[in-house]
Amino acid sequence: MNDLLHFLDQSPSRFHAVDCLRRELEGAGYTPLSEGRGWSIVPGGKYYAVRGGSALIAFRVPAGEARGFMISASHSDSPSFRIKENAELAGPEGYLRLNTERYGGMLFAPWLDRPLTVAGRVLARAGEGIETRLVYVDRDLLMIPNVAVHMNRAANDGFKYDPKCDMVPLMGLGTEKGAFRAVVAEYAGCKAEDILGTDLFLCPRQKAMVWGAGNEFVSSPRLDDLQCAWGCFRGFMAAEESASIPVFALLDNEEVGSLTKQGADGTFLADVVARVCAALELDRAAATANSFLVSADNAHAVHPNHPEYHDATHRPAMNAGVVIKHGVRYATDGVSQAVFTALCQKAGVPVQHFANRSDLPGGGTLGLISTSHLSVNTVDVGLAQLAMHSCYETAGAKDADYLVQAMTAFYAASFREEDGRFTLSN
Repeated sequence: MNDLLHFLDQSPSRFHAVDCLRRELEGAGYTPLSEGRGWSIVPGGKYYAVRGGSALIAFRVPAGEARGFMISASHSDSPSFRIKENAELAGPEGYLRLNTERYGGMLFAPWLDRPLTVAGRVLARAGEGIETRLVYVDRDLLMIPNVAVHMNRAANDGFKYDPKCDMVPLMGLGTEKGAFRAVVAEYAGCKAEDILGTDLFLCPRQKAMVWGAGNEFVSSPRLDDLQCAWGCFRGFMAAEESASIPVFALLDNEEVGSLTKQGADGTFLADVVARVCAALELDRAAATANSFLVSADNAHAVHPNHPEYHDATHRPAMNAGVVIKHGVRYATDGVSQAVFTALCQKAGVPVQHFANRSDLPGGGTLGLISTSHLSVNTVDVGLAQLAMHSCYETAGAKDADYLVQAMTAFYAASFREEDGRFTLSN
């Protein structure tokens, strides 16, 4: 659990999450591959590639003949507020605020009246070139203040927040123009005038923690989907070799539709599979047919105060195992459900099922989007959590380990489809 908490605390933005995993891969002997150059891939090799600074794909090649891919896909982004380029809003009454825009569909209320800061990346001038610098302003820099109930009598009566007005963070009082850029430059280790571009987001200052009467809960910013990313990565790193190529994919921009070069609706995953097949002289169509994808993105636990929002017969509980997600917005079908269930049973991991209440359609996942570019059998899974898309979310402490166990078994297996028969073998 301490490893999960450390990863969550070290990942205040998608760029930090990718960098954290990249550094671990390099420490474990994985070779970085540049998309702009030719790839030399050999049996027994370990590799990774990064796209856009916020998406990462790692894979290993078995020493023997490979016949397909065992893939997991999770996402690095989470709902937040993006800092606009011309960020500073001067006034009223000497206040300095920051101009933001919504990123993804978040719960507004939890962002108010709590210490916030900024994390992401800047692109800075470096000689004749431009280099990326990760930024986490490690101080209580910002807050979004509520309006007192004396002035907003509707605050507790279904008040509707206006993001352009109610969700604007306060930074200072009587502060000179350029103060925000100066703070960012300080933490980026460069001059303010050398910053040529930014991708910066608000993030809470509160750390990840384990809590509850029996320490049964884990809470953190960005738990959706870094908890699944961590579980899949740990399974990927721990798994023994099989006859398939294990692939760990952490993609970006899921919360805004995945319509980017580093998102699931881009070509990153398909490009990596194609280049591996070409390098190893594998029949791509045959390899794809003998491949399986686990799309891992957290699921809704039954809410303690509002159990009525869940479907009558699909009621996931925290610490009760990995959740298989069903419905028209998910990629799960009978085949992928059966294969993943059999794998979890073999690994001793409990399985639950989620379906949206019929009048409450939920969000989509990476599963269906990924299979539009790479046609493989796919199951959508997740871990049960509360307060999804809050800036501070809660899940079960045991479930993270359940996912690690399931994914370790998954990556150590090899999938084969032949004449309507489906097998998983080591």
